[in-house]
Amino acid sequence: MTVGVLALQGDFAAHARVLSDLGAEVREVRVPADLDGLDGLVMPGGESTTMTLGIEREGLGDPLRAFAATGAPIFGTCAGLIMLDREHLQIMDITARRNAFGRQVRSFEADLTFPDLDGPPVRAVFIRAPWIEDAGPSVEILAEVDGHPVAARQGSLFVIAFHPELGDDIRLHERFLADVRAHVGAP
Repeated sequence: MTVGVLALQGDFAAHARVLSDLGAEVREVRVPADLDGLDGLVMPGGESTTMTLGIEREGLGDPLRAFAATGAPIFGTCAGLIMLDREHLQIMDITARRNAFGRQVRSFEADLTFPDLDGPPVRAVFIRAPWIEDAGPSVEILAEVDGHPVAARQGSLFVIAFHPELGDDIRLHERFLADVRAHVGAP
């Protein structure tokens, strides 16, 4: 299994480390050719305006949309959720609200229960986090904070508004890799 981590901005190295520790071959994605041969992709957090500029500069918009169209799993975290929405890459049928919970000083942690995840709640780290303002009918909301959707799935797309790479709980990365294995038919 080879998974990519969009490496234009944000804490892509932390995602790469977790995925590598879980046995995946990881490739940093900076230009369109880096998408070739990938079985899945992580779009990490960071600053969505900077990420948008990097995607435009490197000509990654259409290649990312084409990659998503193959049905390969994509895991978007924080700004990655924003980048996948209708107003950015137009890959997922959601609209995100940037900095929805407030600025950096309003960062917080919360325990989230996912309907199909065994074990204790996930401790989620929210830093200038978005929420899902609107979701189409094919989008399944998986978790909320104060009534605001912060995790969702649509087909092979899985998005969360927080930073799983900053905690010790690897279950969401494991879940993404399980989706990748299912997509490529690996045991």
